[in-house]
Amino acid sequence: MTVEPILVMQGICKSFPGVAALKNAQLRLFPGEVHALMGQNGAGKSTLIKVLTGVETPDAGEIRLNGQAIRPACVGEAQKMGITAVYQEINLCPNLSVAENIFIGRFPMRAIGIDWKTIEREATAELAALNIHIDVSLPLASYPVAIQQMVAIARALTTEAQVLILDEPTSSLDEGEVERLFQALRQLKQKGMAIVFITHFLDQTYAIADRITVLRNGEFIGEYLANTLSRLDLINTMVGREINEASYAANSSANASSVAKKPYVSAKGLGSTGGMHPFDLDLYQGQVTGLGGLLGSGRTETARLLFGIDRADSGTIRIDGQAVRLNSPRQAVRYGIAFCPEDRKNEGIVADLSIRENIILALQARRGIFHYLPKRAQSAIAEQYIEQLGIRTSDAEKPIGQLSGGNQQKALLARWLATDPKMLILDEPTRGIDIAAKLEIMELVKAQCEKGLAILFISSEMSEVLRVSDRIAVLRDRQKIGEIAGQDADEQNVFRMIAGAEA
Repeated sequence: MTVEPILVMQGICKSFPGVAALKNAQLRLFPGEVHALMGQNGAGKSTLIKVLTGVETPDAGEIRLNGQAIRPACVGEAQKMGITAVYQEINLCPNLSVAENIFIGRFPMRAIGIDWKTIEREATAELAALNIHIDVSLPLASYPVAIQQMVAIARALTTEAQVLILDEPTSSLDEGEVERLFQALRQLKQKGMAIVFITHFLDQTYAIADRITVLRNGEFIGEYLANTLSRLDLINTMVGREINEASYAANSSANASSVAKKPYVSAKGLGSTGGMHPFDLDLYQGQVTGLGGLLGSGRTETARLLFGIDRADSGTIRIDGQAVRLNSPRQAVRYGIAFCPEDRKNEGIVADLSIRENIILALQARRGIFHYLPKRAQSAIAEQYIEQLGIRTSDAEKPIGQLSGGNQQKALLARWLATDPKMLILDEPTRGIDIAAKLEIMELVKAQCEKGLAILFISSEMSEVLRVSDRIAVLRDRQKIGEIAGQDADEQNVFRMIAGAEA
């Protein structure tokens, strides 16, 4: 018996000033399936979803749900039709309770007002189905981002949806939370729900997806059964050319022999109460030092201490042989340290400013308010790094918020390279960007290292840490528990150390 698709999008076109975001794109969703929507940043995935959920109106094409033509005019209208979405950027109210966030706009009522007991009971039950057991009466802001993401998913699951769209739902989840989510998705599949799953993690794609649709440059490339498409074929299909992963597989341990004998940054017993336990760490120019550890192991806390965001209350730090106290990021910048943060949208880019303004931001801050950099000089610097780093944009004056995630990350990298730093801290530089952009970022990291930059590299993907690092400092429970040289590092060794098999 042939199963008919529950939803069909055909010939979808959507243009914005200066760019055709979608050109005859299409998507078919089947009941009881998880459908992975794949493509590089800028491929049109987000725009296609916005058309489906009523955020954007298509210039051409049609959408059919259960055989009936639909054209949702807004998100609320799409939800009434049975189409709901959960986005990577959590769109909830942090000041409201967890229960209120799950049922906001759909509160069950009693004769005298809102039925709060029912709301809290049902919210607790919805989260328990995801194996999350928390006090739903507390404000959402009192919980970490991973829990907030699960709350957003629980909210979506309480709607009578036929189509559930999950846009990068696992970006803030650890392995256990990802598996809980996948268990919930498998239950929804059994109930006949069609699920769109957007992710940049190949392992997760093949762990949960039944079918894969690939977009490239706004166009439909193909629809494939997941069990018939190899990972390498998927990558090649997304980028439109053959990617030889072997050329990226080896780490850069060859750099280690040319590293200066004296570290540029040397931390001894550096720690903070409630943050990192005291640790020793040397960072050398011309070398990439990776931080290996699981979620919550202290990777970001280490970076924040070394950049002066958090103040150390124990230990010492020497920069280029000089004992210093880092009490602020401004001091760190003066000593030649640069930092690309994990949360580029909230802590990195200024979305409404132009690409030029974002690139020169740190350089202007270092020069001070009384040494204004003329616009002509700003433009020259911006154009230099746009070309050097391959930032895909038609104009340096374009708002940076309009760029894809990979290009935003490159612009952040350009911001700090413009300050001519001696050390660069990269916290999750490839988070939320596509495979091809990841490889480009990794090559940029290696190229800067070869120019003599000291780099501290943080990634939740261990394969990336292994690929790029000359040396790996291994963390567990906010403690540094050891180091592994690049030539001796593999996932088994790192995870054995994390598990406590080695001292």
